[in-house]
Amino acid sequence: MQRSNGNDPHLGAWRKSTYSNPDGADCVEVADHMPGFVPVRDSKNPQGPVLLIGARAWAPFLSGLKSV
Repeated sequence: MQRSNGNDPHLGAWRKSTYSNPDGADCVEVADHMPGFVPVRDSKNPQGPVLLIGARAWAPFLSGLKSV
C-alpha cells in the first residue's frame, strides 16, 4: 500500500461507494484507470491523502466487507 496526494491527475474519475452514508458522512471514493492499484480516499477530504491499494489485495478486501 502506498500513499499519494489527492491531486494526482493520473487517478482518473472518482466514484463514491454505493454503501456510503446517504447524508454525506462516512464516505469512501475509489478511482479507476490506475493499472495495478485501487486509489481510495475520504470523499469529505478530496485534497487529502489517497491510499493506493494493490489490485490483488482489493478483491479479498471487498469479499471480506461483503461477508460482514
